[in-house]
Amino acid sequence: MDAIYIETSIVSHASAWPSRNPATAALQDQAKRWLAEEAFKYDLVTSQFVIDEVSRGDPDAAEERLKLLQDVRVLLPDAEVERVADEIISHSLMPAKARLDALHVASAAVGRVEYLLTQNCRHIANAIELPRVYDLLDDLGFPRLLICTPAEFLGDPDNGS
Repeated sequence: MDAIYIETSIVSHASAWPSRNPATAALQDQAKRWLAEEAFKYDLVTSQFVIDEVSRGDPDAAEERLKLLQDVRVLLPDAEVERVADEIISHSLMPAKARLDALHVASAAVGRVEYLLTQNCRHIANAIELPRVYDLLDDLGFPRLLICTPAEFLGDPDNGS
């Protein structure tokens, strides 16, 4: 069974109050649908970085976010994860201020998962940088990771795909 790393944006969108912003509401719907319709098909993993992120803020909201991860295997940070994140930043694939995003990619790569599921398209699923991220990961010996969004699994419900 393929493994999927669940990044913070998935949990945050799936557990948030419905947004009035149509774009955000669509992301929330995709995250919820993916968890309901697709998650059972995969070995779900996350990292301690995600656990730490979703634990912050309002205690009731944090509890809801943590519930979504209660049965998910947690990858722990180590020196290799730090090294890969440093490589991502030193190759200017993500800015230093987005180190946590680089740590998510590094955790998934070092954890040898097949997919990293995210809705963070600014730094993680950035279509402009993804080919370079994949090249770097391949050079570092991590060739299998595919970074994607829930929409890529769900298709478009309006046209039957």
